Amino acid sequence: MQNALELATLAVFIVAYYLRGIYVATAALMAAVAAVLVLDAARARRIPLRHGLSAGLVFVFGTATLLLHDRRYIQWKPTVFFWLAAAAFLASFWIGKRPLVARLLGKALDPTMELSDSLWRRLNGLWVAFYAALGALNLAVAYHASERTWVSFKVFGLTLATAAFIFAQVIWLSRRAAPATAGAGAPRAGVPE
Repeated sequence: MQNALELATLAVFIVAYYLRGIYVATAALMAAVAAVLVLDAARARRIPLRHGLSAGLVFVFGTATLLLHDRRYIQWKPTVFFWLAAAAFLASFWIGKRPLVARLLGKALDPTMELSDSLWRRLNGLWVAFYAALGALNLAVAYHASERTWVSFKVFGLTLATAAFIFAQVIWLSRRAAPATAGAGAPRAGVPE
């Protein structure tokens, strides 16, 4: 449900952009994000951290975009979000019992399978690099391509890149997971980490 709501906000943004331009699209995105927060609160009685953080960034950068009439602020929003995500994954090496990627993707694995701690840590490092690179790529497109190209990249490119990366990780994890009966965190025999 959360992913569907996020895709809906992107749809609102791109439709508004093609109909009325970047400033109307920014205002429409802000309204759509506010609606998602209301739905989250009504449905689950709480706002997921990811939605709350994204909404906060949309409101801050969207307001700056509209008040200063400068599209660069809304263009910075994905970069700040991705770099904050990279920082969270990086911090999870030292905060908590397991890296953030283990907490997020561990649920996608068969409950009878486990991965070694070193494999989770390496995978977590990949997420740090991935989100840092996405943030940098967003800035490169925002500053060196047309506004229309950036909008398409934001809506389609970043979304597809993230989905493909997550899908690849789930497949990669399922192939490297060891049966839990072999011992907690033990790698599967014959499968290099």
